[in-house]
Amino acid sequence: MEKETKKEKKEDFGIDIEEMTKAGVCLGHRTSRLHPKMQPYVCGIKNNTHIIDLEKTAENLKQALKYIQKIISEGKILLLVGTKTPLKELVEETAQECNLLYVKERWLGGTFTNFETIKKRMEYYKEIQRKKTGGELEKYTKKERMELDKELNDFEIKFGGIKNMEKLPEAIFVLDMKKDGLAVKEAKMKGVKIIGITDTNVDPSLADFPIPANDDAVSSVKYILDKTKEVILKAKK
Repeated sequence: MEKETKKEKKEDFGIDIEEMTKAGVCLGHRTSRLHPKMQPYVCGIKNNTHIIDLEKTAENLKQALKYIQKIISEGKILLLVGTKTPLKELVEETAQECNLLYVKERWLGGTFTNFETIKKRMEYYKEIQRKKTGGELEKYTKKERMELDKELNDFEIKFGGIKNMEKLPEAIFVLDMKKDGLAVKEAKMKGVKIIGITDTNVDPSLADFPIPANDDAVSSVKYILDKTKEVILKAKK
């Protein structure tokens, strides 16, 4: 019996409903903003706000984590997408700790659907970086160097987290499917799997692995990303 309990604990990734409640994972949007397809994930209303059923969140999060565990252990690529201002730092920290590709600024149209062109721009960006590091830009005039520095800065904003993306990823993890709808759309078009936090105003059917949860509170997103980080770091060992 004890062995079964340990196995269950291993498979549930330490997901705790009480901890999720404290993190505000259950708090959806105002009732007027409910997407009809999110109705099955709602268990009540409080102060005119929908409350997400955390039993269902736990189950969906478990499925998403199992999938992440599988692709990372197979050496496949996961791209983390979160461009909402309060989440940018969290996105970058998580991605760097887990060695993931990431987008924390605006999703650049064509990142997936026009990948070959985007890849050429990233190669150009890395070439300028190499020249700067190697001191090769010293032969340029001060004005030219300033222009190249400005270009480098622009490229860093656009491509900083994906500059080493040699091919399309196996999956993307989108933290706000409404704000980063273009990333979701391009992933769908190119057959890239979508893991997504789906707040009550989002169509969960757009994600292959929807995680019904509050996508506005940093504490809520952090809870989900911390679980993701644990799974990724273990899978990489």
